[in-house]
Amino acid sequence: MAEIVSVHATSHTPVMINFADAVPATDREDIFAAYRTVGQEILDARPDALIVISDDHVHNFFMNNFPAFCIGAAANYPTPVEHWLKVRKQTLRGDSQLGAHLLGEALQNGFDPSFSMDLTLDHGVLTPLHLADITADVAVVPVLVNCVQPPLPPMSRALQWGRFLGQALASYEGCARVSVLATGGISHDIATPRMGLLNEDFDREFLRLLGGDDEALVRYATDHVNEAGNGAEEIRTWLVAHGAAQSFGARFEPIYYKGVANWYTGIGLGRWVSRGVA
Repeated sequence: MAEIVSVHATSHTPVMINFADAVPATDREDIFAAYRTVGQEILDARPDALIVISDDHVHNFFMNNFPAFCIGAAANYPTPVEHWLKVRKQTLRGDSQLGAHLLGEALQNGFDPSFSMDLTLDHGVLTPLHLADITADVAVVPVLVNCVQPPLPPMSRALQWGRFLGQALASYEGCARVSVLATGGISHDIATPRMGLLNEDFDREFLRLLGGDDEALVRYATDHVNEAGNGAEEIRTWLVAHGAAQSFGARFEPIYYKGVANWYTGIGLGRWVSRGVA
């Protein structure tokens, strides 16, 4: 049976790569160091596969077909789909058997996700993997959550999905060790007059509630996400990770947070740690 050996979450924004110099050097160095910390912790956990929970920014999906949840079941994933992202084109190794297992378990447990064997991943997946310096080290299974085009899955459903994910991984016999990385959020607004405006109060309260009561967390996310910009809808990915971490009784710990207006995003990173670990 597979063991979840690490769970992390990070913000993502292509601006960190394309316009790295738009922020003071000290901030940039601290932020990039935090991503490297996440990458090293994932590598130290020695996973056989990495579940990457992200969203599709209207590249693979559009109005003719926009699933609430999609599981990648391909053997590999070309990335990035954006020609303008300043990273080299590369192909990430997948794990089609693990993706197929998650799909089958979902259908047996009251979930009806889409699946794809032909995804070209965008900055949402590649940016954190690139900054964490782990693109070549582990097979990935993308789980894409619609955080872009209403109607969006409820926050409560994202948490349910995470709990299911933890159970489904525990029943997988194809590998021994799996890590989970959620990527998205926190406060930011894209292509609106509010672009560049952040809501640090929302970010900090959301991060605080990840360490507390789930009912309060879901209620706060549901009632206040609209105050943090359209990009903040990506906190659903954090809720999926939070649910998965509950399968081994882990608690959330922040690694880094700062609102970075010149990168248009509240930059947050965190980990879930087993309660048995000091």
